[in-house]
Amino acid sequence: MIGQTPVLILKEGTKREKGKGAQFNNISAARAIADAVRSTLGPRGMDKMLVDSMGDVVITNDGVTILKEIDVEHPAAKMLVEVAKTQDEECGDGTTTAVILAGELLKKAESLIEQNVHPTVISGGYRLAANKARELLEDVAISVSPNDKETLTDIAKTAMISKSVSASRDRLSEVAVSAVTAVAEKKEDGKWVVDDDNIQIVKKQGGSMDDTRMIAGIIVDKEAVHPAMPKKVEKAKVALVDSALEVKKTEIDAKIEITDPSQLHAFLEEEEKMLRKMVDTVKASGANVLFCQKGIDDLAQHYLSKEKIYAVRRVKKSDMEKLAKATGANLVTKLDDLKADDLGTANLVEEKKIADDRMTFVTGCKNPKAVSVLIRGGTEHVVDEIDRSLNDAISVVSVAFEDGKLVPGGGSTATEVALKLRDFAASVGGREQIAIDAFASALEVIPTALAENAGLDPIDVLIELRQAHKQGKKFAGINVFTGKVVDMKKERVLEPIRVGRQAITSATDAAVMILRIDDVIASKGGDKGPGKGPRGPDMGDEGGLD
Repeated sequence: MIGQTPVLILKEGTKREKGKGAQFNNISAARAIADAVRSTLGPRGMDKMLVDSMGDVVITNDGVTILKEIDVEHPAAKMLVEVAKTQDEECGDGTTTAVILAGELLKKAESLIEQNVHPTVISGGYRLAANKARELLEDVAISVSPNDKETLTDIAKTAMISKSVSASRDRLSEVAVSAVTAVAEKKEDGKWVVDDDNIQIVKKQGGSMDDTRMIAGIIVDKEAVHPAMPKKVEKAKVALVDSALEVKKTEIDAKIEITDPSQLHAFLEEEEKMLRKMVDTVKASGANVLFCQKGIDDLAQHYLSKEKIYAVRRVKKSDMEKLAKATGANLVTKLDDLKADDLGTANLVEEKKIADDRMTFVTGCKNPKAVSVLIRGGTEHVVDEIDRSLNDAISVVSVAFEDGKLVPGGGSTATEVALKLRDFAASVGGREQIAIDAFASALEVIPTALAENAGLDPIDVLIELRQAHKQGKKFAGINVFTGKVVDMKKERVLEPIRVGRQAITSATDAAVMILRIDDVIASKGGDKGPGKGPRGPDMGDEGGLD
């Protein structure tokens, strides 16, 4: 107000929240998201059924899938969805852990704000605590070698034990480890690198979960182009071509005038000759299997079948790249350049019928750098859930391969880090130590949630865990099936260090960002304020601007 005149800075109808009201509103929205996925944590976690506007159903307990499917409106809540997405991209597992940790950090911060601790002080304490927590993770870590198949299988089992596919986790974890081992590459500096994109996952309904298998080669979801082609080619020489086996059309609009029937005959004969030459080029290279990224003319198909060459057309670019890595073939862009050196090898190329589809299996590749996993399951929803679980397992095994370090699960690492953080808080001067204490308490939400979901008393479990860790049992965690506190290393409940490290980093970043907001200004967007619509007081008689 200036004198008695109100000064309007924001458009009328703008919604604004300031101070503690805005902070508490953001915190409660973020906590609501964390509470939504909290019941899915751990082996005893429950699943969620998500139904979209089209009536499509997704049944899962994968944190990131749930949050991606939910239509989130609140801006602070969207930040927690981002936490889950980042965790999924970096590690493939631990999405639920990251989100409930962020929610708990905000819950602890809320009570500190009520005690008039400034949000910046809390943020500073949280940052210190997160840095220290990452250091402490390294102290708890156990080294793992890429040759230690047993431990890598245990990591995959831990990632899948909380999923609905846990009954077949022994089989699926073997598949995950075999696939990652096949595509892992050792760099010159001695470090391992695993590119998940080199593992092709093909889903087909039918059979059971235990029929899921890894194939040392590639599955192409296409059949042979001609029925007369051989259905099985042993000791295959594979050609990969990125150009069409068709008569080329001119680049510009062209018109051919034919005045004589013999000219028409010569024209058609020339077309036939061109197609024949293309097929001869393929045969001359020594190839008996051809994968073409573009089309194959009907006549070319006929000639190929006469030469007993197995051909597939319109293969996806991603499949062509995987075929090149699996068979060792070169992807040829110009057919005339195809030589014997460009061919790849496979022991067997055959067409098989899986469910209702005919597919081409390229198997028995020597030292393949790309492999396939064929997923089978009773229903579409089961197959989708196996796919999500297997992706998690492949990701954690890949991460373990690259980092070479593990930490025990079952809430043991969280409890150990929380215990050490409390000692660290005492050594930090100023008000930040309150925030570091709060961070330590927030970490204990992981064993608490595991106990709650298993129907155990979370307070009793937490007391027992703290006691065990104070006695120096740094691998003590909760066995949710027996309710006992046991050594998680002996129980073989293990996860890559990156999962915990990334969960702490993402959760802290999101919590600090939400805490530092003290003013939320939401405009009405497309709605017009009073007097701003067509023919309002600001408009002329014609509805145009004055």
